[in-house]
Amino acid sequence: MKSSTKIKLVTIDLSFHRAASAIAQAVLMRHDITVHETFAPHEQAFELLESGAADMLCSAWLPSSHGVYFEAIADRFEKLSVLYRPYALWGAPDYIPADAVRSIHDLRKPEVASQMTKLIQGIGPGAGISRFSKEIIQQYRLGEHGYEFRNGTLDDCVGAFEAAVRNRRWIVTPLWRPQFLHEKHAIRELEDPLKLLGQTDDATLIVSKNLLSMLPHEAVEELRRTRIGNEEVSRVDYLISREGMTPTDAALTLPRRTAQY
Repeated sequence: MKSSTKIKLVTIDLSFHRAASAIAQAVLMRHDITVHETFAPHEQAFELLESGAADMLCSAWLPSSHGVYFEAIADRFEKLSVLYRPYALWGAPDYIPADAVRSIHDLRKPEVASQMTKLIQGIGPGAGISRFSKEIIQQYRLGEHGYEFRNGTLDDCVGAFEAAVRNRRWIVTPLWRPQFLHEKHAIRELEDPLKLLGQTDDATLIVSKNLLSMLPHEAVEELRRTRIGNEEVSRVDYLISREGMTPTDAALTLPRRTAQY
């Protein structure tokens, strides 16, 4: 029998969040629960939770990336499941010699700075990687060597990387795992001696305590057991972003099992 409970789910409006959200929704569909999904940038997604316009979020990267947004409302919500374990990085395509660029510090070398694309193209300002990257420019004193971080869309960020790779240009891109670029490109993660990129986060499915009390017990328990893993999220993200599959169809390609991180 179809559940009378309806979920107002907000998904952070980036492709890999849509991928994870589709997998979580597949669980809810198995229990005949109706989901109304909306998409919003990082800050706005948490504002929708706070206002009651949404009662579930996929997903909060805690504690580093989204903790600043979640702390204010944490007493009203439960961390239902850790879906995967993401982390932020600055990455370079592997055709750039590792002995030339191994660390973010290396970007200041004259022989590197003379070849490197100076624009560090990021995504929206609310993302943890964007906050971290602005701090990196300052703390590593990269601005003194001509580097500039710029916010933009996911397409801006990915497009800048892919255009550079096509032309074998030297580039560094603020990225994260899981992300679909890793499915087709070998991207070397640069060392971050100052540890400004945060830590490995828990990508957490957040649910209001009020909603949780109304969901069928079996659905709640299956969601609690749901573990996707970084590789699975990257794969689904790629199917959505580059193979044109719908999030629902892409999610259904995964075996129904508990994945390892």
